[in-house]
Amino acid sequence: MADDGKTTHFGFTEVPEAEKAGKVHGVFSSVASKYDIMNDLMSGGIHRIWKDAMMDWLAPRPGTRLLDVAGGTGDVAFRYLTRAGEGATATVCDMTEAMLVEGRKRAEAADMADRLDWVVGDAMALPFESGSFDTYTISFGIRNVTRIADALAEAFRVLRPGGRLMVLEFSQLPNPLMQKAYDAYSFNVIPGLGKLVTGDRDSYQYLVESIRKFPPQEEFASMIRTAGFEQVKYRNLTMGVAALHSGWKL
Repeated sequence: MADDGKTTHFGFTEVPEAEKAGKVHGVFSSVASKYDIMNDLMSGGIHRIWKDAMMDWLAPRPGTRLLDVAGGTGDVAFRYLTRAGEGATATVCDMTEAMLVEGRKRAEAADMADRLDWVVGDAMALPFESGSFDTYTISFGIRNVTRIADALAEAFRVLRPGGRLMVLEFSQLPNPLMQKAYDAYSFNVIPGLGKLVTGDRDSYQYLVESIRKFPPQEEFASMIRTAGFEQVKYRNLTMGVAALHSGWKL
């Protein structure tokens, strides 16, 4: 539990730590049914290329077990199982039941039902035994966690020795002029698009703000090392709009 009086950010707003998870839950419950459509519209479909790049670097192997956290709609788990092939299994863990419901509706979910589990759970207190998984992924979710360090510690705990962490998250562009242009697009276009498509401007205003509050690449890589991971590296995607972070439990 968070200490009394301790605060964190919810976008650009300071809120009590104990309230953030509920607010984030409200955001994703609100947008769940249109989440994939909005991802395509906001990124021009590029998020699919980023997730494919994630799989290229991850190189899933047969017989491995994936935990995909904050992966409610199944995008990463489906890709992993397709790439890994025979004997691989995946567990999708998300704090928002509405997101998991949307994931289960997809055709891939039915095709892979015997290799795929859906679990409601908190990234900071995962409902799994230590050393249970070969791979831990989280895509566009870790910036929404109340205490990122706790989520990374849990990722380390549930991985087997030799297991791998991979995080896909929005990041910071190294060029200030490009970052300024990207900010202008984000703040002026995305909330309005969210209103048009989902009827919810405020949730997408939060999502844009949450990206700006997330640590830059080097700082986040340092947090991964602090959690105990080794061979920590990152790769910028689309000039730093997003980044892939990799670490190993050795």
